[in-house]
Amino acid sequence: MQNYLRLVKFEHTIFALPFALIGFFLAIKYNNSEFDIALLGLVLLCMIFARNAAMGFNRYLDRHFDKLNPRTAIREIPSGILKAGSVLVFVAVNSILFIITTWFINPLCFYLSPVALFIILFYSYTKRFTALCHFVLSLGLAIAPVGAYLAVTGTFDWPPVLLAMAVFFWVSGFDIIYALQDEDFDTGLNLKSIPVLTGRKRALFISKVIHGFSALFIIAVAFKTAGNWLHWTGTFIFIGLLIYQHTLVKTGDLSKVNLAFFTTNGIASIIYGTFVITAFYI
Repeated sequence: MQNYLRLVKFEHTIFALPFALIGFFLAIKYNNSEFDIALLGLVLLCMIFARNAAMGFNRYLDRHFDKLNPRTAIREIPSGILKAGSVLVFVAVNSILFIITTWFINPLCFYLSPVALFIILFYSYTKRFTALCHFVLSLGLAIAPVGAYLAVTGTFDWPPVLLAMAVFFWVSGFDIIYALQDEDFDTGLNLKSIPVLTGRKRALFISKVIHGFSALFIIAVAFKTAGNWLHWTGTFIFIGLLIYQHTLVKTGDLSKVNLAFFTTNGIASIIYGTFVITAFYI
């Protein structure tokens, strides 16, 4: 089991989880719904199963590329720790469990579960044919707050959609930064990404612009939900950390990409989620 947890980088669930929780508690707060711990448990299980399936499939599909890349050759499949067939079974089991779990939530979530599953699995193919692969990845994470909101209400609304847009631009922006590490490798194998398409300098500029849109949508969420001082504090800290990560990565120095990608964004997600959810009850 420990090998599979490493395979899917389970600790990185932290990126989307706070936003899913915001969607869940936002639905409770603004629809006067009762807190249901069993429903929360189902939402969390959906997050885990979906992410396991997505990451496992990505590792399975990219296993040949990973073996050639010195940065990724130590991953579980290319290094021989896990067999490719076993990982594919892992993906199938988690996909089935995801769909089954949505059945216990409500009919709309169940009917939409194959759509969500398609998006998060399809991402793994995209870098083979489009530089827009970053946006497919971000779409997969952006549906988390909407899905959690639907789990409570069974209906769509603007606040979770605005939050999803903030996540969409946030994730795509930092994924472009992360892809800078493999620019030369991807170019050699004809894999697609924004850095490959535009070069390092322009890719960093595009990432900054995209994160600007994320900041605008984060602000829009605060306005739309009539956020109090605590909500606004979390909003400005999140935006501040967006700006900070761009000071870490330079055109000629990628040594702090992991600090920008993992640490800064993980902290931003946790702080924003904590402040906003707390703000709903103060």
